[in-house]
Amino acid sequence: MANNLVLYRFKLFIKFIVYDSEWIVLTLNNDLQVIESELGDIRLFLYNFAKNKTQHNMYPAEIVNPMKAELTAVGFEELTTPEKVDKAMEQSGTTLLFFNSVCGCAAGTARPGVKLAVKHAKRPDHITTVFAGFDVDAVKQARTYTLPYPPSSPSIALFKDGQLVHFVERHHIEGRSPEMIAQNLIGAFDEYCN
Repeated sequence: MANNLVLYRFKLFIKFIVYDSEWIVLTLNNDLQVIESELGDIRLFLYNFAKNKTQHNMYPAEIVNPMKAELTAVGFEELTTPEKVDKAMEQSGTTLLFFNSVCGCAAGTARPGVKLAVKHAKRPDHITTVFAGFDVDAVKQARTYTLPYPPSSPSIALFKDGQLVHFVERHHIEGRSPEMIAQNLIGAFDEYCN
């Protein structure tokens, strides 16, 4: 019975990671001893989660890294600091900037859609990504380049010589297939990329 209760609590932790990370930290502080004694393997995960919270990361690396790897495996450059963002935006030519996230529409349509799009013959000179809720300072800096659009993630920006020329907001991603997102981006690539 005690194991079932602990598993239930842990499932609640996972469920609330995306929606209300502050609640998790409060619950983590109250229930850590129970979890450690019942499920030792989870201890490290929860410790890292709490540690990341003090570093202003909303999500632990164990959740984020596989989602980042989906893009870096196909050539995306990770922009993890404000300085890397500025350097990427200063490059000549075209730059694609994908605001990655843990949400379902990022996993289900945005990441697959952007991966399809960059296979197109005409594609940006530079393909980059930041991760919302994890690379906090880099995302904050990247969002200064997408004004006047409000912050949204996932989202996709295309720049030409540092100027924003195309932007796909989250509400243009939700409810669309990866193929539809790819076609939207391919249209922009055809117009702005060499």
